[in-house]
Amino acid sequence: MSNLINRKKVGEKFYYNYPNPDTNVNIKIITSPEYRTKGEEFILVKNVDSCKLILDSSTTKHIIVKTMTNVIISSLMGKIDEDYDEVKIGRGACVEFICIENQWYIVSSDGLKMN
Repeated sequence: MSNLINRKKVGEKFYYNYPNPDTNVNIKIITSPEYRTKGEEFILVKNVDSCKLILDSSTTKHIIVKTMTNVIISSLMGKIDEDYDEVKIGRGACVEFICIENQWYIVSSDGLKMN
């Protein structure tokens, strides 16, 4: 399943519109133990014991990750927030990343476990 999210910016806040599944929406549901991003705007990880998600800056510049399992997120190149090789997030967590100059930065999160 792949879908496009419609975004509208009002002031400094983004509002999302999730159209019906028959439209082109850039959403990906991941159910495998490893996945490399391919330009998605939103990834939902579920129905797998754990997952390793690799952020690929050559295909993806901004992504929101929602997980219903344990996920380890790493970058294909460089570190996350200039300090971390990987970020671990638990069930129910949601994290937003943006890539600037081939470096990934966390711009929003609701529950991270950093080691």
